[in-house]
Amino acid sequence: MEQDSAKVNPLLCDPETGICEIPTTGESAAVQRVVSNNKPVQIVYFTDPICSSCWGIEPQLRRLKLEYGGDVEINYHMGGLLPDWSYNSGGISKPSDVAHHWDEVSQYYKMPIDGDVWLSDPLPSSYPPSIAFKAAQLQDKSKAIGFLRVLREMVFLQKKNITKWEHMEQAGLRAGLDTKQLKADYEGRAKDLFNEDLALGRKLGVRGFPTIFISNAAGESEMVYGFKPYTNFEAAIKKVYAGAAKTEYAKDWKNLFNTYPTLTLREFAELSETSFTQAEQLLTNLVNEQHTEMTSTKNGAIWSKR
Repeated sequence: MEQDSAKVNPLLCDPETGICEIPTTGESAAVQRVVSNNKPVQIVYFTDPICSSCWGIEPQLRRLKLEYGGDVEINYHMGGLLPDWSYNSGGISKPSDVAHHWDEVSQYYKMPIDGDVWLSDPLPSSYPPSIAFKAAQLQDKSKAIGFLRVLREMVFLQKKNITKWEHMEQAGLRAGLDTKQLKADYEGRAKDLFNEDLALGRKLGVRGFPTIFISNAAGESEMVYGFKPYTNFEAAIKKVYAGAAKTEYAKDWKNLFNTYPTLTLREFAELSETSFTQAEQLLTNLVNEQHTEMTSTKNGAIWSKR
């Protein structure tokens, strides 16, 4: 996929590399000296609410938190994938061009993505939901991650334009946030915090998503760039901190849904360590027994606990 990087629209993510890249000049990201303070390992994660590759690594990140959460702290930063539509791209130059591309990457990542949002209610930018995430972080970092998850489900599965306040407010309610405070921070402090994330990304040479820096207390770092299998994340953690303890967690459906309220087929298979066929049968049985509900899209489904 050889294209002029100065002209390529960032929503044209390369499924083979698993990277959504922003047009920029200068050096690409390299391993950075980022010191871990609170836990032995710190992950600095640059992402974007509408980055399809970032949606693709949700199963890996969810498993990482279960197995290495005791030693690993993840700090989320917004990368600014789509400022606007002022791109002269040779494949994507207008929102409707994204629809088919998202349908394609959905099959590649085996995660449900419905590209029709770009036909029915296209997003003008990824900045508003990114700023909303920074507002959510001001309230509660853990709830902010839940808020980001809801936003992603809205745009990737429910075809909702998450630049609209009504959807951000709904996501805030589902994540347990004070939505009045969320709106005040969204219209106030959060924009500066978002700009700080963009500045940090430029300083570290971040030009694509997901970009993940994994560091120890001495500042020794590894980088995982783009969509990669779980073993890559695990190896990077072990490389910077050989003493990383792998925690055993309960892999039964009750525990998994209590931990993560919604799960895709790939997430359930990854976390339960079962094959796709076994996972699908288990999830079908749970729906039939009325333990869970399934929400279908044209490119896959998501399950939630009743």
